[in-house]
This record gives sequence, structure tokens and C-alpha cells, in this order.
Amino acid sequence: MMTVIQYILYLAILILLAVPLGNYIKKVMNGEKTFLSKILTPCENLIYKMLKTDREEQMTWKKYAVSVLIFSGIGLVFLFLLQLLQGVLPGNPQGLPGVRWDLAFNTSASFVTNTNWQAYSGESTLSYLTQALGLTVQNFVSAATGIAVLFAMIRGFVKVKETGLGSFWVDMTRIVIHILIPLNLVIALLLVGGGVIQNLKGAEKVALAEPVAVSAEGDILEEAVIDTEAGTVMMDGVLLPDAEIITEQFVPMGPAASQVAIKQSGTNGGGFMGVNSAHPLENPNAFTNLVEMLSILLIPAALCFTFGKAVKNKKQGIAIFMAMFICLVIALGIIAFNEQMATPQLAQDGTINISMINQAGGNMEGKETRFGIAASSTWAAFTTAASNGSVNSMHDSYTPIGGMVTMLMMQLGEVIFGGTGCGLYGMLAFAILTVFIAGLMVGRTPEFLGKKIEPYEMKWAVLVCLATPIGILVGSGIAAVVPSVMDSLNNEGAHGFSELLYAYSSAGGNNGSAFAGFNANTVFLNVSIGLVMLFVRFLPVIGTLAIAGNLAQKKKIAATAGTLSTTNAMFVFLLIFIVLLIGALSFFPALALGPLAEFFGSIT
Repeated sequence: MMTVIQYILYLAILILLAVPLGNYIKKVMNGEKTFLSKILTPCENLIYKMLKTDREEQMTWKKYAVSVLIFSGIGLVFLFLLQLLQGVLPGNPQGLPGVRWDLAFNTSASFVTNTNWQAYSGESTLSYLTQALGLTVQNFVSAATGIAVLFAMIRGFVKVKETGLGSFWVDMTRIVIHILIPLNLVIALLLVGGGVIQNLKGAEKVALAEPVAVSAEGDILEEAVIDTEAGTVMMDGVLLPDAEIITEQFVPMGPAASQVAIKQSGTNGGGFMGVNSAHPLENPNAFTNLVEMLSILLIPAALCFTFGKAVKNKKQGIAIFMAMFICLVIALGIIAFNEQMATPQLAQDGTINISMINQAGGNMEGKETRFGIAASSTWAAFTTAASNGSVNSMHDSYTPIGGMVTMLMMQLGEVIFGGTGCGLYGMLAFAILTVFIAGLMVGRTPEFLGKKIEPYEMKWAVLVCLATPIGILVGSGIAAVVPSVMDSLNNEGAHGFSELLYAYSSAGGNNGSAFAGFNANTVFLNVSIGLVMLFVRFLPVIGTLAIAGNLAQKKKIAATAGTLSTTNAMFVFLLIFIVLLIGALSFFPALALGPLAEFFGSIT
């Protein structure tokens, strides 16, 4: 019962924080005064003056799209060059060399697209300058880009017989200055107070409490007898001349808290440390875990309420929120149940005690004992529901069904809240698809928020909805027939295929999390995964803006007795059904070869 209460509290706190934040975001984007306006508006106006930005400009959807692509393209090139040249640039106390070109491309594509897929270990690959000036900056602006595109779409619903969708540059400035910086300042301070490191020191070495013996293959020899004075290692009375005695530990340092804050709230997910939020210096305790976990879904959930207020239809925002929230609760329930029940192999012959008597029980493999199953399962659900990708446990060690659910939420297009902005405009594309199908069923021209949904909107909505399945299935299909990819797998058979499918699902869902057993740092995988990330990020952006531009030019249609309600329980059910239907039709064959085959193989 206490575990169930823990899950309920996580969800309740999320909603309580999301509602007021949603109202604040709406005021910011509408240019209304907020409690921070006196401090932040002068900063905003200074940026407009420096960049000579026309705050009253109304861009067409094509100009808005070109602005997004140019801005993201410049960020891609800058981050790519920054990584190549970091060996000769300052801010590199560890003297790390420049990054290999294919890994630099992959990382650049990853952070520009708000994916934050990492085929490297942050503390041993990237300098502080690259982390701060490159990755952290992209964490802010890639998140802001998603929110900006969402508001362009909102204006498409609100405006009548107009062509302008606002200014991309004004939207970006307001989002970063008024929303992301203040929010992440608070989060960073909470994390520092909770023990997350924030400094500019180089990595340190500290003495171990007890020396450890390691074999020539790198395995820890737990039963070895160590003589530090003689420098010898004995095992079962036999001298091991190739064994090495380890007396010091590598402890990474750096400005972690500031990057962790935006990586979570911006649904970025890239870890300062290689093991992400499972690292004790990046996520040391239950308090920091709660702050980071809630930050993942805070803005995506708040934007649902922002949407309702912005289109002057609060019920519509609540309906979209409920569709996402119901999917999240179902997914969380399935993951939590399967991780708590574990698998027959773990319980076989009493090899592992999976009972909950005086312990967490269940499947604790790959999970930190300081978090347990409840906090780990909730984090797994939150991070794959959003396009976040940070982890506090290793999904490779989850049960077959638990791992499959995390994979499926990414494959649906990250629309169960999804990323900042992009999750909601992705769900709105599904909503357009839903009302069109419902309109065909009753023989009426479909309408959504007072605008007719016609073939033009449908064509782009279909592309937005199918971009993720196309990117994932084509990418993973090609990778599956490349012989060298097999060397990157940590397992064989169905679980090995799940590792591969998960990697491309993570890239295609703009998520960035990994099964943890998959070595993706090869030329083919870096380039192919990078291309998938770019495809599934910018095709939906273009499609969303095209829909917004066409909707803005239309007149409002008055609701009649025959108008399909898009705010009631029936619409919520239809929306969930369409999302799951497209996901099931697209990915069932692939899932059958991976996690489903592994699950049924485990019970036979």
C-alpha cells in the first residue's frame, strides 16, 4: 500500500505544479505582465535592441520554418566544430582531446534536436567548455524551439483570416528569458542544496577505504587476498601475477547541477556523467531524485493547461491532458507491476529472494538501492513518456514487458506528454487525425476548435504522426542487416534485437535513453542514428507549421448540434485509441521479434 501511495504522490505533485506553471507560460507568451516582468522584461527588450528584432513581426509559416531550420543549422555546425577543437580551446582542465568526427556529428544532431542521445561518457569525453557553451546552451534553445513551434500552431487555431504566426525570434527570447532561465535557476539551487556537484574543478582521485584487486581482463576479484606492502594478490592460495591492486578512485567534478536542471526541465536528458542520473554526484538522494523526476514532465504537462487557456477553451486543454495522463498511468502501472513481480528466472529455485519482506523485493537488477523499484519505475515511465532520456536505472535490466512499455512510449512519437512543445503539437496532429476519422464516420466535415479540417491539414498531420515510425523502422531495419552492428550488442537473440530496436526508438522518439548494454559509438551507428534524429525532429516541425499557417487563414465555424465534441470522455477515448492503433500497427511486428519473444520465451 505504501508503494501505491508513493506512485500517487508523484502524480499528484506533478499536477499541482503544472497548473500554475501553465497559466504563467500563457501570460508570458501573450505578452502579459507576470510577477517577474519588472526584472525580466528589460532584459528581453535589451536583446531585441541588440539584435534589431521587430517584436511586432508576423512571419508566414514558411518564414517561421526557415528561421527554425537556419537557427538549428547554425547550432549544429557550431557544436560540431566546438567538439572537434576542444583539445586546443580553454575550459579543459583534464586536457581532453578533440572528439572524433562521427561522434561529434552524432552529439551535435542529438542536442540540436532535443534528443540528447549520448554515445560517449560525458565526464571523460567532453571539456567543461563544450559541456557549458555547447550542450547546455542547446539544452535551452532546443527546448525553446519546441515551445515556439507549439505557440505558432496555437496561433493558427486562434487567428482568423490571417497569414502571420508571430515572430520566431520573439518567441525564442521570451521562452528563454521568462520561462527557462528562472525555472532552471530554482531547480539548480534545489539540486545544489541536495548535494549535486557544481564547481569548475578538475577531476580528482581519492583513496579507497579498502584496496581492490582487478584481473587482467578488468574483473574485480572479490575473494582475493591482497598484500599492499608486497604488491601481491592471492586467490585460493595461488599467486596472480597479472592482477592489479587499485587503491584510488576517479571522482569527476564540474558544473553538473546547472546542466542537470535544464536537461530535465527541457526534456533533454543528456547526462553530465556517463551513467546519467544514476550517478551519486548527479542524483545523490531521494530529494534530488524527486526534483529531477518531476522536472521531466513539468513543462509538457503545464503546456496542456497553457493550450486550453490560449485557445480560450479550458476544457480542450484538460481533454488533451487527460488523454496523455491516462496513457501515462497505464504505462506506469504496467512497468511497476512487472518490475515488482520480477521474472520466473529470478525466483527460480530461490536463487534470488524477490519477496517484499524487509526489502524492496522484485527485480532490483540495474536499479540503485537508494531509489528502489518505485522511484526507478516512475522515472522510467516519466522519461520515456517525455522526450527526455535521462535515467536513474538501466532499462536493459528491466523485465521484458517493463522494457517493452518504455520502448513503446517512445515509438508512439513521444506524445504521452512528450517533449517541451513538440509532445503537445504531436498530440494535436493526432487530434486532427481523430476528428477527421470521426467526421468520416458520421458524414460531416470535421472541425477542431472552430476550424474545418480539410485534406491539406490531413496530409501534413499524417506525415507528423508517421515521421517517428518511419525513422525508427527504416533506421533499425537497415542497422539489423549491417554485420558490424552485431558487435555492438551486449546480448544475443531477442534481447539483443531489443537493444538495437530501443536505440533507434530512442533516437526516433527524440528521447535519448539507452538500454545501457548497447555500444553505439561506431561510425555507422553514430551517422545513421544522427540522421534519424534530424529527420524525426524537423519533418514534424515543418508539418506542424504548415498546418498552423493554413488554419490561421480560415474563418471560424460556429458549433452546431452536429459538431463533434472534442472535450468529452468519448473524444479522449478516441484520441487514445488512434494513438495506440497507429503505434500497434506500426511496431507490433518489431516488438514481436524483440521483447514479446523474450517474454514468452521466459515463461516456457
